[in-house]
Amino acid sequence: MAPDEERPDPSSGPSGPRDDRRTSGRDASGAGEQSSLMADVFKELVAGGMELYGRLTSDEGAVDDFGFDPALVDEALLPALRPLYEKYFRVEVSGLEHIPAQGAALVVANHSGTLPLDALMLQMAIRDHHTTHRNLRLLAADLAFSYPLLRDVTRKLGHVRACPENAQRLLENEGLVGVMPEGYRGLGKPFEERYRLQRFGRGGFAAAALRTRAPMVPCSIVGAEEIYPMIGESRTLARMLRLPYFPITPTFPLFGVLGLVPMPTKWTIRFHPPVRTDTFPVNAAEDVRLVGKLAGEVKDTVQHALNETAGRRGSLFS
Repeated sequence: MAPDEERPDPSSGPSGPRDDRRTSGRDASGAGEQSSLMADVFKELVAGGMELYGRLTSDEGAVDDFGFDPALVDEALLPALRPLYEKYFRVEVSGLEHIPAQGAALVVANHSGTLPLDALMLQMAIRDHHTTHRNLRLLAADLAFSYPLLRDVTRKLGHVRACPENAQRLLENEGLVGVMPEGYRGLGKPFEERYRLQRFGRGGFAAAALRTRAPMVPCSIVGAEEIYPMIGESRTLARMLRLPYFPITPTFPLFGVLGLVPMPTKWTIRFHPPVRTDTFPVNAAEDVRLVGKLAGEVKDTVQHALNETAGRRGSLFS
């Protein structure tokens, strides 16, 4: 090349200078489309969240004066829990044939785990796997109705305040009712007492079953005890926060919010042959000894099943 010959401009092509404005225009257009798409997705999420919140806080969709909304349960609430049930806890269910396809029945289960995830998994087991996909109406503690949003979710799920009158009313309406008689004593017991049933109240659930002649179906849940191993509690914080207990686990409150992630234990839910009540006279619910005897029979069945299932499993996680 001659010394005074011009070197080709690297920004030029065969037809002359390259137009960088077209490239930058395409880049800007692509970025704009992506931003617009993200904005649309965000708007849809916000709109969906607002719609769900509105549905939760209103009586829309409720099928009774308790606030139960079966459509919302199937469309939004249970789908949100299903990955936890299927993938995380990998729940195995057996004995569903002991739950009647229709008519009144009372499912009586143990309670554990520091937070009441076992109640939700029990509800899902019956809804997803029972032959008639029945809705379980659980009796819930007063605390579940003490906070606005929690109360709304509890009502929509079909849970009702735990008392003999509500249990009897649901059973008289041919409902499938769930009760965990241990209450907070079972839910918040220390880890070293796992799979040891606490007191089953005064047997009020058995009296309600006798009055409505509904069968009682014992249910044992293994796996929930270990999701939040409770190694202690703070009574001071419990009093300050007006809670029945404030748990201390190996991860909470040490790791803050991360400490609320449950251990991925494998669960087993078993339903056992029902205890019949339709063979007793109508006024049998007034017989305190009979009520105690039937409640004790259900408790013994659950305790025996817990001992058997927990004793024969290997790893907590498989």
